[in-house]
Order: sequence, then structure tokens, then C-alpha cells
Amino acid sequence: MQPKWLHEAATRGSRIDTPPFQSYNRSTQTQSCSGGATMANFDLSGKTALVTGASSGLGRSFAKTLSGAGANVILAARRVEQLQALREEIEAGGGRAEIVKMDVTSDASIEAAFEQAWQLMGPVRIIVNNAGIAATKRMLDKDEGEWRRVLDTNLIGAANVARAAAQRLVDAKLSGGSIINIASILGLQSALGVAIYAASKAALLSLTRSLALEWGRKGIRVNAIAPGYVKTDLSKEFFDRKAEKLIDQIPLKKFVDPSDLDGPLLLLASDASSWMTGSTLVVDAGHSLVFEA
Repeated sequence: MQPKWLHEAATRGSRIDTPPFQSYNRSTQTQSCSGGATMANFDLSGKTALVTGASSGLGRSFAKTLSGAGANVILAARRVEQLQALREEIEAGGGRAEIVKMDVTSDASIEAAFEQAWQLMGPVRIIVNNAGIAATKRMLDKDEGEWRRVLDTNLIGAANVARAAAQRLVDAKLSGGSIINIASILGLQSALGVAIYAASKAALLSLTRSLALEWGRKGIRVNAIAPGYVKTDLSKEFFDRKAEKLIDQIPLKKFVDPSDLDGPLLLLASDASSWMTGSTLVVDAGHSLVFEA
């Protein structure tokens, strides 16, 4: 059976080698930026992006941002029932989104999700490795089960998603892939009570550099974003306890809002960063300059 994306491309007369479905002419966008770049470099029309952990928090925000830049978006999460409202919101704004169920701790689930994604929208060239869980107990209070849950999601899960994405692009002889790992400033700094979480994010940053080196000649870029403390459902408990104390230590006197990550996300997802790989963009209002947690 012909994949859905291929059928729609043929029906609409779009080029099959640049799915899905929207013909995009860079020459029609000539607004110059400093350094000679154009806004067209940031346009994602004709590209498909997959966001893990899209059901809430940063993942939800990332999906809407990518759609707003023209990408067709695959919404991936374990809790697919929570993705329906997001898909409707994207479609109401003129975008296109599809839902796939993905548990990043399961190889079989990852493979099935990518198979479905390619059938629905064709080659997935942009991956946002966002799925993650927090752990805020001190080391002597943790058990092995908690260690494994955090590492299986934040590190091994991200690695397996990246591998599955890259393998399909390599097998299809396609270049132009961009994998964006969502890390944390806790992967760069030390803090009390977050040893396992910090270790998982530090390892993710190391993985980012290693994969960038390994896959660069295959035309696949791998970069990371290391946000400061972002107000999401995942961090609510932390903010309730420490927000008032921390805000005075941050040079720009603010916590990171999900929308503050829009620019870095679009930079790394788009051709504007075509010569960037193995890089980590720190977005923390200067918090890591005087880090205290």
C-alpha cells in the first residue's frame, strides 16, 4: 500500500523528494538578516518534525513553535489521549499534525512510532528529543529503581530515538537530518538533590557531541539545548519551594519561559544552523554564570 505522504504528494503535485506536501520556493523570501542570511533559512515548510514528550510542558510548546514555522509535526507521547487537543489547536492555526504513541523506554514502541510517522508524513528529518522525567531526592534516599527510570528515559530513551531516526534517514539515503536533544543547565553544573537527573543530562550532552561526530558525514546534525529552570508541570514542586530565593541570583532576574526557547529551537531545526553540530545552546537568563540551587 502506498504511504499516505507519498499519495498526497502525488495528488497535489508536490516533489516526492521533499515531503511532505508543500512546495516551497526559497527565492520568494528575500528579507535579509545580518550576515547575509535570509528569513528563508528559518522556514521549515516541507519538513517533518517529530517531538517526543509532546503531551505537556516543553514538548507541547515545541510542537506549536515548529508548526508555526511551517513544519508538519508528529506528536509523540505515551499518553496519546492528551495529544488530541494539541493536534486540534495546530490544525485550527492552519498547521498539520499527526499523533503516534511512543514510549521512549521501549525499542519496539520507538520503531513502531517511526514506521507510523513515515507512513503518515514521509521522512522525519527533525527530531526533538524532549521526553524526560525528574528526580529530586538526595543520593542516599534514592533506590536503584529510580536510577534506572531516570536513565532509561532521559539518556537511553533519547539515544534510541536518535538512533531510530538516523537509521531510517541513512537507509533511505537522505541527508539534512537535525536531532535536537533537550538537556539542562544541571548537565553543566552541580546542585544538591538532583544527582541522578543531573547525571542523565550531563551524559545526554556527551552523547550529543559523540553522535554529532559519528553522523556528521552522513548529513545528520546533532545539537542540544540546555535550558535553565523552566516553569512547567514537571518543575512545579521545585518552583513552589525555591522560586523566591533563586530569582535574586539570576542576572536577568527571570526564570525561563517555554517561549524563550522558540528562537534556539528554530535555529537548530532549520537551515540557519546548517554548519552547527555538536553544539549546546544554554538558555538560562545567565543563571549558570552564578549557579546556586
